[in-house]
Amino acid sequence: MSANLTTLEAHLASRSYVEGYTPSQADVVVFKAISADPDAAATPNVARWYKHIKSYTAEFDSLSGSSTAGEAFLGGAEAAPAAEAEDDDEVDLFGSDDEEDAEAERIKAERVAAYNAKKAGKPKAVAKSIVTMDVKPWDDETDMVELEKAVRSIEQDGLVWGGSQLIAIGYGIKKLQITIVVEDDKVSTDELQEKIQEFDEWVQSTDIAAMQKL
Repeated sequence: MSANLTTLEAHLASRSYVEGYTPSQADVVVFKAISADPDAAATPNVARWYKHIKSYTAEFDSLSGSSTAGEAFLGGAEAAPAAEAEDDDEVDLFGSDDEEDAEAERIKAERVAAYNAKKAGKPKAVAKSIVTMDVKPWDDETDMVELEKAVRSIEQDGLVWGGSQLIAIGYGIKKLQITIVVEDDKVSTDELQEKIQEFDEWVQSTDIAAMQKL
């Protein structure tokens, strides 16, 4: 007696087995009623189930349960045309069916998309540097108070002036050594030096004494 594949297809659309949650004699009786591998295009759920139950062939006699539930799917519509039989060596005992693979790929794609969206929305850390700059006057008569006022008068987005000190460099001349914090994308130290050197009434030259990333 052949299996009614139409009824079985509908039944397996929401179930993994003919009866219960594990392979049983109900699956065995229906499996044996199908003469060859079902057509996956015509009955995808039956094909998935058939492939899975086929991996238990050696254990059929030891499976529990009754064949009664399986008998409900015998008779009626003829079995779907058989696909070319697979060799036993080609049976993937641990592989997922196409639907499970597609679902796994969908979940993976959703997780990757969610991760990328979260990463894109996360604010990037602002790259900053702490810079020690030397500002040299013309001579020992240069008003260093006015020189420092001029230097600190420069205002720019991403620029923060820090502490300073006067350091003797010889012949009674002292240089202004001043610390600044800059946002790398907003402030060019070369351009800042040019702006400071525009105060040529007090400033002779500038040098970067030290620079360190924060």
